[in-house]
Amino acid sequence: MVQSVLGSLVLGYRPLWGRSRSLAGIQLYVRGEGVAQVDAPHLLRTLQEMWTASSPPLLISPQTRQLLCDMLEHAPRGTPWIDVPGDWLADSAIYSRVQAAHQRGLRLVWRGELGRLPEPEIARCFDNSLLSLRPEDAMAALQAAPPSRPGSAPVPAHGTSPVLDGQMYENIASRALVSHCLDQHNAVAVAGWPTEDVLYSLRHQPLQPSHAILLKLLKAIEAEQSLEAFEDIMGEDPLLAYRFMVYTNSASLGLRTGIDSLRRGLVMMGYGSIKRWLSDQLPHASTEMDLRPARESMVLRARLTQHLLESGLQKDLRSEVYLCGLFSQLDDLMGEPIGNILHRIPLSERVYDAIVTRTGPYAPSLEMACALETDDASAIRQLCEDNELDQEEINRALLRVLSSLEVARPAH
Repeated sequence: MVQSVLGSLVLGYRPLWGRSRSLAGIQLYVRGEGVAQVDAPHLLRTLQEMWTASSPPLLISPQTRQLLCDMLEHAPRGTPWIDVPGDWLADSAIYSRVQAAHQRGLRLVWRGELGRLPEPEIARCFDNSLLSLRPEDAMAALQAAPPSRPGSAPVPAHGTSPVLDGQMYENIASRALVSHCLDQHNAVAVAGWPTEDVLYSLRHQPLQPSHAILLKLLKAIEAEQSLEAFEDIMGEDPLLAYRFMVYTNSASLGLRTGIDSLRRGLVMMGYGSIKRWLSDQLPHASTEMDLRPARESMVLRARLTQHLLESGLQKDLRSEVYLCGLFSQLDDLMGEPIGNILHRIPLSERVYDAIVTRTGPYAPSLEMACALETDDASAIRQLCEDNELDQEEINRALLRVLSSLEVARPAH
């Protein structure tokens, strides 16, 4: 049997978020394992086989010069975007390959600081750029378009923003700056999301479940869809799922046994009661679009945690592992210690242990799902060694989950 190229790689990812605050694509970090040369054509064929027309667009980020050279040399036309660090173009071997790849029709992305853009001759080789802002660029952008507060007089702008229209931006730590890039300068996407700043800016109001997901669930119940569909939709919002479990375990309902899963709660309550409860939530539900990337990232972690541990698990245990990933960041949303939050519902000890003490059978999958959200190949490698995990299986699970994600397509 031919060994898969996925066994000789360490992969990681970062979501790309578009103007509608929904998923616009995936940045895939790729690093070779050890000193062995990566079979770049094999890798690109593998990605092509796993991706479908509805999968998210890919931005491949090779993490070594050798891998970038191999990709530039061998990638056929129609390959996903490949990012090229601007600093590496000083290497003549890379620069000549970039020119040849551009002539072959490859879509290349220049990656670097906004203040150090390439010369026009080099810039012509690139379809787009993934830019980071220096502190002085960020300050100038915010001064050029200061955020307005509801009920206050507009603040006059000072100077011109350095932010370029129609590019991609990364490592934006400010909610106001993300809005400036996406809304004022039509950025194609931002890589990562300033979740910490978004949550800080909303700290004076208790966060509520998503209005859109509540409506989606009510419509599914009206249409008499399956129990699995209800469970899946409820699992698209960590706050809604958590609040539902708190409610089903409340003394007012008087259920004799602890409800330790969404499915059990749905069965025990009955559709009429669920509809009433959801309708009660609706007037207070959140329509805050800047929370969407934070929520969808938590759902993505849950799906990945589940897939990393899926083989041989019964359905009820798969749901348990999903909740383990989904609830792992509730402390960020609710602003209190995670142990206190989880103690309010009768979760399995396996879930509690994995999230709070990082022990037990689910901990390796949860820790790996967290590590895969980064480009830290050494941490991923270490987790594989410590827990005797197979790198190829990890990579395959990651690509399966990423390729199945839905991207909001513009209406025609």
